This record gives sequence, C-alpha cells and structure tokens, in this order.
Amino acid sequence: MEDSVDRHIARWRNKAPFDERVEGIVTRIQLLTRHVKQAKSRALAEVELQEFEFETLHRLASRGEPWRAAPSELAAELVVSPAGITGRIDTLEKSGLVRRVRTDGDRRRVGVELTASGHARWLEAMRLCDTAESTLVGPLAPAERDTLNALLKRMLLEAEDPGTTD
Repeated sequence: MEDSVDRHIARWRNKAPFDERVEGIVTRIQLLTRHVKQAKSRALAEVELQEFEFETLHRLASRGEPWRAAPSELAAELVVSPAGITGRIDTLEKSGLVRRVRTDGDRRRVGVELTASGHARWLEAMRLCDTAESTLVGPLAPAERDTLNALLKRMLLEAEDPGTTD
C-alpha cells in the first residue's frame, strides 16, 4: 500500500538531492507526531483542559501524594517564566484544580498542590490520551512495538548526546 509519504517522495524524486530512506523515516515521524498532537488535543478537549493546564497538572501528579511543588520548581520544569507560572496557577486555582498552600516550617513559602478534582481530571485526561496513543500504535504487534521502541531510542540517544551510540 502507498501512503502520503510515498507520494511525497515520488514527487521529489530526481528534483532534489535526498536519501529516500531517510526522507521516508523523518517525514513519517513528523506526520505521526502531528497525529499524536491532534489526538492529545481531542482527548484534552474532552475533559475541558488546555495543553498548558494538563502539563502543569501532569508535573504535580508525577510527584505522588500530596502532589505538591513550589511554583519555582514548576516554572523550571515547564520552562516558563515566574510570571507565566503564576498565571497558570491562577487559572487552575480558579477552576478548582489546584490550590496554594503554605509550607510547613516557613509560612512565607507557598506550594501548589493538586486538588482531588484536579487529580481526577488529570487521570481522565491520561486515560483518554493512552487510548488515543494505543490506537495509533495498534497496527503493530507487541514484538514490532519493542523493535520500533528500541530503534527510536537509539536515534534519540544519538540526537540528545551525539557520539554515544557508537
């Protein structure tokens, strides 16, 4: 069967210098990334979350109960300015998904924690995202998934730290 990338490569054959195998791999990764983003957006819309809200809840949930972090920690992890994280926290707090809490020992310090409602909304979003991602990977048998995962890992390791996969 022919996919859109096969047609793309055929259109460009003999018109520009490129390795067809590399072009096929990279273009398919790009298109699959777009499909994953669209599926995630649909899943988040279903639970009435924007991506920035989900990512903030996700960082808090990753800590385990009581799902708490300092705003400065969240800002650093999310690569957001202090003003940006304050805006995110304000939005999530108004929605009842997080709350600001005074930390023990130093009442001047404030932490941010997930509420029960925020954790439940995050869990539902995770379930929907997992379903969407599983559907996308569905055509592959378990052994093929393992092989693809290993190959992509090898590529990513090299991209993240050139020279490590030799």
